[in-house]
Amino acid sequence: MGKKQQATAQLHQAPTEHTTAPLSAASLEQSIRHHLTTSLARQLASATHHEWWLATCFAIRDHVLNRFICTQDLHHSQDIRRLYYLSMEYLTGRLLYSNLLNTGLLEPIRTALKALGKDLDSLLDEESDMGLGNGGLGRLAACFLDSLATLEYPSIGYGMHYEFGLFRQEICHGQQVEKPDNWLIFGNPWQIMRSENTQIIPLYGRVVDHFDEKGDWCPLWTDTQEILGIPWDIPIVGYGVQTVNFLRLWESRATDDFNLEEFNRGDYTEAVLGKIRGENISKVLYPNDSTENGKELRLIQQYFFVACSLRDILRRYKNAHKDIREFPQKAILHINDTHPSIAIPELMRILIDVEHLPWEQAWKITQQVFAYTNHTLMPEALECWGIALFQRVLPRHYQIICEINRRFLETDVERKWPGNSDKKWSLSLIRDGVVRMAPLAVLASQSINGVAAIHSRLICERLFPDFYALYPKRFNNKTNGITPRRWLQQCNPRLSDLISENIGVAWQRDLEELKALETLAEHKAFQESFMQVKQQNKEDLARVIQEQLGIIVDPTALFDVQIKRFHEYKRQHLNLLHVLGLYRRILHGTSPTTLPPRVVIFAGKAAPGYAVAKMIIHAINAVGTKINHCPHAKDWLKVVFLPNYNVSLAEKIIPAADLSEQISTAGTEASGTGNMKLALNGACTIGTLDGANIEILEAVHRDNIFIFGKTESEIEELRAQGYHPWEFCRQNKNLQELLDWMRSDYFALPDGQNPVKALAERILCGGDPFFVLADYADYGRAQSWVEQSFLDPKHWAIKAILNTARMGRFSSDRTIREYAEEIWHLPVVKIP
Repeated sequence: MGKKQQATAQLHQAPTEHTTAPLSAASLEQSIRHHLTTSLARQLASATHHEWWLATCFAIRDHVLNRFICTQDLHHSQDIRRLYYLSMEYLTGRLLYSNLLNTGLLEPIRTALKALGKDLDSLLDEESDMGLGNGGLGRLAACFLDSLATLEYPSIGYGMHYEFGLFRQEICHGQQVEKPDNWLIFGNPWQIMRSENTQIIPLYGRVVDHFDEKGDWCPLWTDTQEILGIPWDIPIVGYGVQTVNFLRLWESRATDDFNLEEFNRGDYTEAVLGKIRGENISKVLYPNDSTENGKELRLIQQYFFVACSLRDILRRYKNAHKDIREFPQKAILHINDTHPSIAIPELMRILIDVEHLPWEQAWKITQQVFAYTNHTLMPEALECWGIALFQRVLPRHYQIICEINRRFLETDVERKWPGNSDKKWSLSLIRDGVVRMAPLAVLASQSINGVAAIHSRLICERLFPDFYALYPKRFNNKTNGITPRRWLQQCNPRLSDLISENIGVAWQRDLEELKALETLAEHKAFQESFMQVKQQNKEDLARVIQEQLGIIVDPTALFDVQIKRFHEYKRQHLNLLHVLGLYRRILHGTSPTTLPPRVVIFAGKAAPGYAVAKMIIHAINAVGTKINHCPHAKDWLKVVFLPNYNVSLAEKIIPAADLSEQISTAGTEASGTGNMKLALNGACTIGTLDGANIEILEAVHRDNIFIFGKTESEIEELRAQGYHPWEFCRQNKNLQELLDWMRSDYFALPDGQNPVKALAERILCGGDPFFVLADYADYGRAQSWVEQSFLDPKHWAIKAILNTARMGRFSSDRTIREYAEEIWHLPVVKIP
């Protein structure tokens, strides 16, 4: 048997490394029958589609939990060092398919269901996306959990058990409307309640001076309100190994759900008020913080999550150890962005007030166990809390932060810059009426990393330059990565199979093996097969677009994709300006031979309180409505906005993309991971020298990526000189005419609104804060290069293949190995 035939035979077999004998299709069929009758009380003939899906999940969960118990038993018996990963978000997506893939049970379960008269693919759509995240931060955390289990590193993820996700996005009259994302309405078969590990969390209250039996001062946090934290565990299955780690999520509940006395008096609302307040904490991901009540809920949410997690982590440690001073030998706590940084004063409080360690010893332990990843340069995401709010909600923690700050300024800062009050003001954790959590995370962590080379450099140069001057050895870079299990094998099985048929299956465990595709890039037969896969994926997406929106698109057109959270710095409005430029060319009779048909696809959510981002969505839909109904543009341009962007929708869009829009202003995007997912699936990137785009450029080489725009240093120079967007308008006649057109009533809606005009005014009169007009001309040049390249199918195929072939370094497996070896110092623990 030749290599290609061997690979084809291996495509759908279970992974073999460290696995026991796989379950047979017959045993899985029996397990599904068993769960239908005993878990769901259903006869086979009367079971609904949803119940068949549940029974299938339960059958797989049985197998997963056996592995989970073996994993946890071995970790406990060997008393291993663990990673505790703290993140407010985990955007896991659906779990049935990924659990089947990782356990090697995909084909056996397909066979079992077929014997029962059911089709696996139709059942998969019964699962809702877990509403545990928003965007790149949560998706990265989910990729990391996958890689940690696959690489057999002992770890536990900690997060929040949100009842509702961020929101379900609907588009009504072109505008975003937020609806509740009730992802738990029908329960979740993967989660397990651990009520025996419930935590009691105090809030508010006051701090009183107290002296212990030895006469030593011991402040007492008293008169608090208490909230219960209920843990839910979700197994995290490693690919091709026996390891099953887990994600623990905290649900908030009131200590007293129901006031019978109030109820008997007839005040039914007051009777359950405590229950409502308690449950609000874990009710929704990222409550709107544009109000004081919203800010307070956000702070309580963050503290509740880390307080539950720290109590649980220390409970685990104390079950096997008596000396709290040895805690750093067994634990590393990683703060995923700034949200969980309140864990730092909470650990200090426990060590000082509960464990009665002296300050110096407590601070030494704290600095040994924490590591911090910064994910943004945007000021609004660096977590600053008003002093009055912080003191009211967490009075003891405010005292601790004040003392951390005092000691820091009087020791390290004074030694480095004696008598320099400007430096002390710059570095202070408390200033301008706020408590600054990002500097606290930097000060208390043994390691501080960015998530792309440029981002890590800017952290040192722009965000924390004085901290870098004090502690240069703490700062490092860990470029983000993505799991190839979800973002190639699962979302693009056609391409996955094609790759394995040609180079074998080793790439599934080591993504660098994709380099073997480079030798096939010039082969006509492989080019045709690769582009046929792309075409089939585009046809699938075209059907989704027609089903959801009623818009018919040409699957042979260039699929130009920008899918990400809406924010001005991500510059979806720059893309829209280019779309309008294309539309003008079509209206002016541009020759079809120089303009390939194009379908521009947008997807993403805007924060409920972010008016400008919501205006951009409205403008995109207004322009789309105009273009999609224009007979002149019918065969050449379509604009599509797919609502309610989530992991499952991304899995449909990414395999079909030809062009990946990564066009943020240089120096604003930390890394991005959508750029990696799209390139891995054979999309060519058009992008600025920002985030991980720079490293993608290094990997795929300049001929296979469309780079444009001002560099980060050029942007800073332009800002320093005084940026005037009108100047760029006057220098570019086409741009001036385009903006004049936008500011007219051409795009006015029947209800009198004109979001396109409002967007143009925002760009011209609002200072263009993210330099859209400064990059417009060069963006147009790069898009012209895209058009020329796409009109040459052979050379476009080579570019697409080489993008896939050179994405090996962007596996989250590589990222996690770097973290584990250089920061966390974790052992690999193989489960036999």
